[in-house]
Amino acid sequence: QVQLVESGGGLVQPGGSLRVSCAASGIDLSRSAVGWFRQSPGKQRELVAIIRSDYTINYADSVKCRFTISRDNGKNMVYLQMNSLKPDDTAVYYCTVRIWWGQGTQVTVSS
Repeated sequence: QVQLVESGGGLVQPGGSLRVSCAASGIDLSRSAVGWFRQSPGKQRELVAIIRSDYTINYADSVKCRFTISRDNGKNMVYLQMNSLKPDDTAVYYCTVRIWWGQGTQVTVSS
């Protein structure tokens, strides 16, 4: 059974940083593309970043140069380091692999 568990969300002030993590069981993340999506109230879920098995990476234009996706194959985890956070980054952040999704972790950027 595949499980994805996100963690690391929270409340941060504008300009601050957070790192969210995605821990997987039942699937080898190193063999798959792993994406981070986010969804805020009233908006569609949007792709934030994706890292593929060959380590190629893509980011949404809105987060380029601020967010960094990475993976630790030994721990079977994927991370999203978020810097220079803005109120518009407030959302529930989800990781996804193939057809599976985690439950999400809330990130709130507010003063």
